[in-house]
This record gives sequence, structure tokens and C-alpha cells, in this order.
Amino acid sequence: MFTITQIKEAHSKVKSGAEFPAYIQDLIQLGVQGYEIFVNDGHEEYFGNANYRVVATETYPSITIAPSANKERFIEFLVMHQDGQTDYLTFCNHAAQCGIAKWSVNIIEMTCTYFDLSDAAILIEKIPV
Repeated sequence: MFTITQIKEAHSKVKSGAEFPAYIQDLIQLGVQGYEIFVNDGHEEYFGNANYRVVATETYPSITIAPSANKERFIEFLVMHQDGQTDYLTFCNHAAQCGIAKWSVNIIEMTCTYFDLSDAAILIEKIPV
């Protein structure tokens, strides 16, 4: 099974959202089936076969999540990030400003879903392959 060290190594190649599809391919090769990123502190939970789970507890300083989601503004920030205009921490701050509390990547379905504080899905996007 995969380790946090292997995941961090794959993630180290990612400088912006433009490298995200290649990162997903690396995770597939490791056996990762999905993961969740929690915007408030940056901790990550990765999932694999047979309920295998690892947690990355390295975090950044706490970010306050806006109480209500602004989907339209978030999409603008997301497009900027996917275009390579922002780094990861900037994107996390933008997500928080727009009320995004976490995102969940389902590698089996190749989707990324962004959730607000009430765990309501705000945006579901297909991951390009």
C-alpha cells in the first residue's frame, strides 16, 4: 500500500493546478482511490483498497472558512489556479474566502467535489485525464 511519503513525493511535482492531471496519474499508480483535503488546516486523508487509509497531519496555519459559499467567485479562482496562476496555499486561501471547507477527489469516478461548511456539494468537476 501507499505511504504519505510516496504521496508527498508525487505532490512535490505539482506547482499549480496545471499539473493536477499528472498528479492524479501518479496517485493511481500508487493505488490511491480517493482523498479529502480540509481547507481550514490543510490536513489530508487518502483512501485505498480494503478500507486502507493514511492521514497527512502536516498542516499550515488555520484559515477561516467563509460561512456561506460563493460558487461563482470560487469558479473564477479555480480557473486561475488550473491555469497555473496561483500556488497551492493561495488557492486554499481563495477557497476559504469563497466558503469551501474541503474537497474530495474520487479517483475511481475521476471527480473532484468541493463542499461548504455544512458538507453540501458546491461544485463537482470531472478530472481531465
